[in-house]
Amino acid sequence: MTATHTLPLAGKIALVTGGSRSIGAAIARRLAADGAAVALTYSASPDQAQALVREIESGGGRALALQADAGNPAAVRAAVAATVEAFGGVDILVNNAGQALGSAIEDIDFETYERMIAVNVTGVFVATQEAVRHMKPGGRVIHIGSSMTRYAAFPTASLYTLTKGAVAGFSRSLVRDLGPKGITVNTVHPGPTDTDMNPDGGPVSQIVGPGIAIGRYGQPAEIAGVVAFLSGPDASFVTGAEIVADGGFTA
Repeated sequence: MTATHTLPLAGKIALVTGGSRSIGAAIARRLAADGAAVALTYSASPDQAQALVREIESGGGRALALQADAGNPAAVRAAVAATVEAFGGVDILVNNAGQALGSAIEDIDFETYERMIAVNVTGVFVATQEAVRHMKPGGRVIHIGSSMTRYAAFPTASLYTLTKGAVAGFSRSLVRDLGPKGITVNTVHPGPTDTDMNPDGGPVSQIVGPGIAIGRYGQPAEIAGVVAFLSGPDASFVTGAEIVADGGFTA
């Protein structure tokens, strides 16, 4: 008799915001590999988004790329609606889209402030509000935060840290709203990770690198592995957690 193996996310539908590059792309790739149909949003990288869709489909998965500026509430709502129309619902929402702009507090213009709030906070709120309307018991909401909320390792990141702290607080309170509906809510705080915004070997790495306990930057796939756990059946009793995946940087 041949044993059968069911993928942990078989039959599930995931929406990953900011899913065309770096951590977002790794998350979309991993959730698809675990059996989920994956919709991913992008803002300014259509070629990368479509290439990722083709990669997922070539491996037998289902994927959909949706242009949606995370700072535009109407576009975010439309992306959730398109996911539901294409795949039939939403089981897993990963709020990954975000901006990271560094500047001293006295040099941040108000337009920059408004834009980062729109992308990093309002976009998370709107995506969550819309997605949970379609979630059934067993649904998952996963926010991508930052280890900067635990340890501000360098200056010029006050605005970015403000937005990620807001997301962490939002997540904790959502636990009480969504727990009775059987939906879990968790936050993953990546530490120094090799991404387009913060490449290994880049200027930030020269500052934070010596403080990483395991002696290296993280890889996007390692963050995706934590998200995959929180998305799957083994995390059914995990909610309200803030998992810091930072190689011991904030230990």
